[in-house]
Amino acid sequence: MQVLISYHSDYGNTEKMAQSIAAGIRAGCSSANVMLKNVEQTSLNDLQDADVICLGAPVHMGDVSWQMKKFIDEAGKLWMEGALEGKVGAAFVSGGGFGNAGGGAEHALITLHSNMLEHGMLVIGFPKSLLGYGEGGLQWGPYGRSGNAEGMPSVVSEGALAACRSFGAHLAEMAGKILQF
Repeated sequence: MQVLISYHSDYGNTEKMAQSIAAGIRAGCSSANVMLKNVEQTSLNDLQDADVICLGAPVHMGDVSWQMKKFIDEAGKLWMEGALEGKVGAAFVSGGGFGNAGGGAEHALITLHSNMLEHGMLVIGFPKSLLGYGEGGLQWGPYGRSGNAEGMPSVVSEGALAACRSFGAHLAEMAGKILQF
């Protein structure tokens, strides 16, 4: 199974989440070939070559970062060809915001899911029964809080990274069933 985890990271938090998801995938499927790439180095061929595509971004002003949005828009070329139909997709985000509301994390995850569904992909969510859901999960995917109560940058918690590992193992299991690996 070829897995692409493509992400944008401002302060390293989204990258840490990507690495944790990759660790979970490898633990859940030893034969998985996982490729981690910054979204700015990810090509359309990388998307086409993957069986599973997991996208991650920091939340900027209530949605995904412009770097991720630019990549999503460029991938629109593949929509014309139906090149991503039937692939398995997943999403994760990091973000801060004031208070504990998450500053748009849910909306950013829905943006990523919506674009995957537009391509005809099969999207995997984060069931509340998985380890770590309470600290680093939303039904849409893993969420790592990367800002303190005042909105200043901080680090994603170990609990959120554990949730990412749990989600990665779940993603590998579900993709294996769907794709029959």
